[in-house]
Amino acid sequence: MKNIILGRTGIEVTELCFGALPCGPLQKNLSVEEGGECIAHALELGVTMVDTAQMYNTYAMVKYAMDKTGKRPVISTKSAAATYEDMEKAINEALEKMTLDKIDIMLLHAARVDDNLFEIREGAWQCMKDYKAKGLIKAIGVATHSVRTVRKAASLEEVDVVFPLINKIGRGIIHGTHEEMEKAIEECFANNKGIYFMKAFAGGFLLNKYDEAMKYCMDLSKGRAVLVLGMVAKAEVDMNISYITGKNVEKEIETLKSASEKYFIVVKGLCSACGKCIEACHSDAIVMDEKAAIDKDKCVTCGYCVGACPEFAIRMI
Repeated sequence: MKNIILGRTGIEVTELCFGALPCGPLQKNLSVEEGGECIAHALELGVTMVDTAQMYNTYAMVKYAMDKTGKRPVISTKSAAATYEDMEKAINEALEKMTLDKIDIMLLHAARVDDNLFEIREGAWQCMKDYKAKGLIKAIGVATHSVRTVRKAASLEEVDVVFPLINKIGRGIIHGTHEEMEKAIEECFANNKGIYFMKAFAGGFLLNKYDEAMKYCMDLSKGRAVLVLGMVAKAEVDMNISYITGKNVEKEIETLKSASEKYFIVVKGLCSACGKCIEACHSDAIVMDEKAAIDKDKCVTCGYCVGACPEFAIRMI
């Protein structure tokens, strides 16, 4: 696999990054061993970057994979903390649960927040800067679905890395158009920000167009960005690595096309109509009509609603 240096950070990683979100309780809810084995398989095959988050509850899986393989990947994590104190807790949680002496990349986890993000989460941002100054974080930045936030991040000297949502059809992009997100990403490249892409398959919506979705992201990257793909099985790891390295995966793509679509449903008998899922959804994919209902045409299957629901009424099928 090709290696990429993330902007000015000096951090060198493979073009493919293992996305840990789907392994955790927000989606497939694998056991620590199952998720850890999948991550370990990717590390053994040469993947050198793992993306996780405080919200994903997958730190134990990442640690399992590192312990099993003896390999220390570049780890990117993120937190939705807004205050200095909460971000400090999040940083220490990551360090302790993955037994790290340093976090490679720490991000503000802010899918929906507009370009005032750095003001409304000023405390958390200051904490990240302080921990970077202490040498406990190497690079800091933001994970977002917002065009305006990507553009803002491109202009801020203190932002090292940006993790934007981008895919062939622009599904999930907010505060701007698909074309505007492409331009904002180019601004980040121009300002030497490290870039890695999320939601290449639009939350599974483009899995039946695997080749087109991958080609779009790789063409946009031009060898400058890392592609973060969520994976839950060794076969997915094998296929994605094969594709990235130019091998023929036509048979695997046909199998993928025939696989059933994954989506979320609301178990009406459990739903209390509290609205917390709507607050958590960054794609405006949930409406309340006596009970919550999910619009499959807008959903990007991130699973944040699952974690927000106090009744465990939202399930992936």
